[in-house]
Amino acid sequence: MFKKASILLAIMLLAWLPCEAQYKPRPVVGMVTDKRGNTLPGAIVQLENTRTLAVRSYIIHKDGRYHFEGLNDDIDYKLRAKYRNYWSEPKTLSKFNSSTHPEVDLMIPID
Repeated sequence: MFKKASILLAIMLLAWLPCEAQYKPRPVVGMVTDKRGNTLPGAIVQLENTRTLAVRSYIIHKDGRYHFEGLNDDIDYKLRAKYRNYWSEPKTLSKFNSSTHPEVDLMIPID
């Protein structure tokens, strides 16, 4: 009797736990440039999870490229770059973008 009650309780607890959908982690990569297409070493790219509002940052090196790994393919992300006191226009990596390796380039409006 005790064993059956324990099994029933365990099943009820498992049914109570929220089920979270499985997702496929994916990266996002891109370039940060000025109006003329020059790279901006030292620029900072911010990636914002639009669901949790958590922000991750990446500092650009000489090649002008950035990358973020392990993004949830069921969440939209907002990307923007800052160089000194200048910001790029924000761009969205949509959950509806089906690319397994999306690329989002950012341009900071300086000469």
